[in-house]
Amino acid sequence: MANTILIGMQWGDEGKGKIIDVLTAQADIVVRSQGGNNAGHTVIYRRVKYVLHLIPSGILRRGKVCVIGNGVVVDPIALLAEIDGLRKLGVKINKNLLISDCAHLVLPYHRMLDEQRELRRGRIGTTKRGIGPAYGDKAARTGLRMSDLMQPIVFSKKLQAKLIENNRILQALGAKPISFREVNESYLAAGENLRPFVANTVVYLHRAIERGKKILFEGAQGTFLDIDHGTYPYVTSSNTTAGGACTGTGVPPHRMDRVVGVMKAYSTRVGEGALPTEDAQLTQMLHSLGREFGATTGRKRRCGWFDAVATRYAGMINGIDELAITNLDGLDHVDPIRVCVRYRLNGKPLDVPPCDASQLANCEPIYEEMRGWNTPTRSARKFSQLPSAARKYVKYISKLTGAQLTMVSVGPARGETIVL
Repeated sequence: MANTILIGMQWGDEGKGKIIDVLTAQADIVVRSQGGNNAGHTVIYRRVKYVLHLIPSGILRRGKVCVIGNGVVVDPIALLAEIDGLRKLGVKINKNLLISDCAHLVLPYHRMLDEQRELRRGRIGTTKRGIGPAYGDKAARTGLRMSDLMQPIVFSKKLQAKLIENNRILQALGAKPISFREVNESYLAAGENLRPFVANTVVYLHRAIERGKKILFEGAQGTFLDIDHGTYPYVTSSNTTAGGACTGTGVPPHRMDRVVGVMKAYSTRVGEGALPTEDAQLTQMLHSLGREFGATTGRKRRCGWFDAVATRYAGMINGIDELAITNLDGLDHVDPIRVCVRYRLNGKPLDVPPCDASQLANCEPIYEEMRGWNTPTRSARKFSQLPSAARKYVKYISKLTGAQLTMVSVGPARGETIVL
C-alpha cells in the first residue's frame, strides 16, 4: 500500500474508523493529522466495540505504529483516559504510540469557553470539548503545546498567565473561575504519564518514508466540516480535507500517493447546518433500527438521501482516487431509493454547493429514483453476492461522484467488508 490519505466526503460519521481499520492491515504507520477528541471512530472486532477519539484506529492491530500529529489538539486528561480504556480491553500501548511535541493542548478554560459561546452566540453544534477555542489560541499564537507540558516550570508560568486572562472572560460570562493549582497539578501529572510517547513526529515520519514504510493518514470529521471548504459557520476548526494531512503532519504533498474517500450510501449530519437531502421518514426509520447515533456524544444524527452534488464537490477538493461506500445495509429495506443529482436555487439548477450557508439551506434537491433490493446484504463478502439492485446503486453513486469504487461496507464489523 502506498502512502494513503483517507478522507470523509460528507459531514463526518461516514464510517472512516472501520475503513481505516481495514486499510491498516496494509500499512506500517497510521497518523492522525487534525481535530481533537470531538471526533469518534468506531471499530468492531470479534464482537468488541472500540470507540477511539484521539488515538488512530491502527492501535487495534499489532505491529503498527500510531502517530498523533502536530495538527491535532490534545486534551491530555482525555487522552490518558482513552489509553486506560483501551488497555482494559486488552490493547497494548507502549512504543506503538507517538505524540507530536508541537501538538497544541486543550485546557479546561477551552471547554468552558466552548460551552459558554454555544449558549450565547446561537447553536453551531459543537461537542463542547474545547476544540474551537484551542485552535483559536493556536491561530492567535497564544496556545500551549505538548512541548510546554514537558517542561513543568515553563508550563506552569504560561498556564498562570492564560488563566488570569481567561478567568476574566469566564467571570464576565457568568461562569466560575478555574483553579490554577488544580489544573496545574492534574496536567503536569498527565504530562509525566505521556512523556514516553512525546517526540518530534515530523522527523520520525520522514525517516520512515526513507525506509520505505507505508503510511496511512487518518482523517477526522468530513469535508463539509472543513474550516475553509465546509458549510461555514457550521464547521469544525481544522482542515478536514486532504491538504490538512500535509500541514497536520509535516509530510509534503509529493510524498502522498493516493487519496481514498469514504462516504455513506446515504447522507447524515450531527448538529446544526444545512443538510439539503434531509428526510424525516428516512431519519426515523434508521433511528428505529438503532442506527445513526454519534460515537462521541450519542446525539441523534440527521439523515437524508445520498447527495451526489456534495460528494462530487468533495472529490474535487480532495483529489479522490478511490471510494469506499459504507452503511449500504442501512438501505436494505428501503424502496424506492432517492439520489440527489442536482440542486435548484431560486429556480436555477446548480451542480456544485453554494458557499453561503443560507443559500445552501434554501437549495431544493433534484432527485432520481432507483429500485431498492429489499433483502439483507450483511452476509455478502463478494461484490457478486450483493443483490443486483444494490450493485447497480453503488456503481451509480460512485459514477456520479467521479472516482473508482474499491470497497463496500455492509456492516460495522471488520469482516463485513467487500474489497473490489
